Amino acid sequence: MGVPGAGADGAASDTADVIVVGAGLAGLVAATEIADGGRRVLLLEREGEQDLGGQAWWSFGGLFLIDSPEQRRLGIRDSLDLARQDWLGSAAFDSPEDHWPRRWAEAYLQFAAGEKRHWLRSLGVRLFPVVGWAERGDGRAEGHGNSVPRFHITWGTGPGIVDPFAARLAAHRATGRIVLRTRRAVRELLVEGDRVTGVRGDVLVADATERGIGSSREVTGEFTHRAAAVLLATGGIGGNEELVRRLWPADLGTMPEQFVHGVPASVDGTGMLAAERAGARWIHRDRMWHYTEGIRNWDPVWRGHGIRILPGPSSLWIDARGRRLPAPAYPGFDTTSTLRHLRTTGHDHSWFVLTRKIIEKEFALSGSEQNPDLTGRDWRQVAARVKPGAPGPVQAFLDHGEDFLRSRSVEGLVAQMNALTGEDLIDARELEQVIRARDAQLRNAFSKDTQITALHGARKYVGDRLIRTAAPHALLDPQAGPLIAVRLHVLLRKTLGGLETDLGGRVQRTASVGADEGADEGAVAGHGTAALPGLYAAGEASGFGGGGMHGHSALEGTFLGGCLFSGRQAAHGILRDLR
Repeated sequence: MGVPGAGADGAASDTADVIVVGAGLAGLVAATEIADGGRRVLLLEREGEQDLGGQAWWSFGGLFLIDSPEQRRLGIRDSLDLARQDWLGSAAFDSPEDHWPRRWAEAYLQFAAGEKRHWLRSLGVRLFPVVGWAERGDGRAEGHGNSVPRFHITWGTGPGIVDPFAARLAAHRATGRIVLRTRRAVRELLVEGDRVTGVRGDVLVADATERGIGSSREVTGEFTHRAAAVLLATGGIGGNEELVRRLWPADLGTMPEQFVHGVPASVDGTGMLAAERAGARWIHRDRMWHYTEGIRNWDPVWRGHGIRILPGPSSLWIDARGRRLPAPAYPGFDTTSTLRHLRTTGHDHSWFVLTRKIIEKEFALSGSEQNPDLTGRDWRQVAARVKPGAPGPVQAFLDHGEDFLRSRSVEGLVAQMNALTGEDLIDARELEQVIRARDAQLRNAFSKDTQITALHGARKYVGDRLIRTAAPHALLDPQAGPLIAVRLHVLLRKTLGGLETDLGGRVQRTASVGADEGADEGAVAGHGTAALPGLYAAGEASGFGGGGMHGHSALEGTFLGGCLFSGRQAAHGILRDLR
């Protein structure tokens, strides 16, 4: 099957070798790689063309790399073996369904330690020279977390990672190799015999609403398209409150009633649900990744829009009643462990208590729009980060954000905290005792307080010392003030489980099928699954690969990388299968 030559989408036929559903990062990577391989692609996107790149465009642009030149220049000694130890300690694979997730994890580690950086550089992607240290861990060498900094920020943040693939898309559209159809909502996969042969859905009314803002769902027609292969890159479920609540992990207690959204409502799991109805296997449905440092956006784009604080390690973290969180629930250390603890407190919010000195040095906000210096590739603005004063976006939240409070005294701060929540949950004297106990641990260069010990350790890394970790000081030091309290919400974000795929992106079927001796990774002896012919998946819809390559927890910087890698792998699997 082929597409007649056409120089513009409007004049091109919708007949194609491959249908890619979803024009987020994984879909863009897959579509352009398939087109590079000589096949014709029909790319369908429910939103408008202004939303190309999906959630990747909004991201901070973090990429997980192993033993990179950037790390080595900063004196970081990393290795594939150490990264594997960290990944497996975080993933804690423990299920027969982890067959493909384990294989994807190993393949991704090899990619991150090998060709990933070279491939991205060949596309024009560049990296900020200071490597961040995300998910610092649960305190065990063999447990969760990054032993060393591995969070490489894309120069240009999310748009900097999307732009090269958008440019490749434009080039292929100009030749007619890729036809893009926006405002196409796929609701059904066509199955003929035992094979997926196409898609059916609704044509939505044209809507020029700005990126991220909820668009119209008014239907103006229907469509049906067939192709030799269908690839789903439709994202996860994080914007679908009802589905998140239904699948909420039992080991995390109950889902909070009050929360903020890290993704728009369009991230609703419709592609995964359609695949499941067609016979695809969705595994680890209850594995999710939600942040505990969410704040309400004072200038929201989508419904319930929340922003995640990327905290340095110094803030005092307390629960809704003013009790200090236990180890390893420190800022930036162990997201899942912290969420698990907070869901036992009986309240949906928690607090950071810190100083002006800490917020100026340590607070970063996730998102391309919250980092105009990095997004705009402006070195002059970036240099201002080491100067006194909070970064502009942080100062805007201090000035306008409903979750940010300031006072010169603990008593005054607590009065504001209780007024904001409408309940007298925190006792000022008790909180001051907690703060004074913490401050007393700073009188020496050593401490029994594990957060203070970690703080001293962080300062030994030049990247933290330069731009991420304030010099240790007492919270009650008037020279460091005023005191600041930041109310934190759970921020719904990522889907860690997904459609089970082999290393070629082939979606596995639900029925138990024995191994086919001639299959290329499509069936696995002893595993009891086989591929659903014609269907492939990438990105969050595939749990970023295999149906859950992160396991139970993630190391950060692995979500964009998972979209890149799974999109590429699925594209190569399709090209092999169509030979």
